[in-house]
Amino acid sequence: MTRPPTSSSGLPDDASARLRNAKAVAWALDSAARIPGTNIRLGLDPIIGLIPGLGDLTGAALTGYVIVAGVRLRASRSVVLRMLMNVAIDTLVGMVPLLGDLFDVGWKANMRNIALLERFLERPGPTKAASRATIALTIAALVVLAAGALAVTVWVVRALVRASKERGLRHFASLASELVV
Repeated sequence: MTRPPTSSSGLPDDASARLRNAKAVAWALDSAARIPGTNIRLGLDPIIGLIPGLGDLTGAALTGYVIVAGVRLRASRSVVLRMLMNVAIDTLVGMVPLLGDLFDVGWKANMRNIALLERFLERPGPTKAASRATIALTIAALVVLAAGALAVTVWVVRALVRASKERGLRHFASLASELVV
């Protein structure tokens, strides 16, 4: 029986390609650009997060790629759960308009998840291979997080529309600031 070809990292070529692709997605979401004059890096996640509802949903879907890559790389359940926890924190805080997007710049859930995955791959210890059920549960958890973010966004938009009808459009800015605080 022949072994599958391996990369310089010791991972089979397909696993190495999966990790490389997940790293590229994480980098694009969290660290693609540096703010001039600072050492602060940000990616697409906080930028697309500025779009109410759609931004959080898109960010969750793209983040799901990194987590599914971890499952397909046979990360242990505890590593996958920690990755999901990073995404949950990012999603929950990210629901707060503007403040959540600033949090995204510092939290970098995707880069944290890549670091977790790389540590696991370097020192896997005794782990069971992730099953199809784990993949399904991971995708289901991401869908629930995305649906929750969308539901909160819809609630906020409806509240703003209702209140703007009651007070008039000129009070819209003050109303929006009341909901944020």
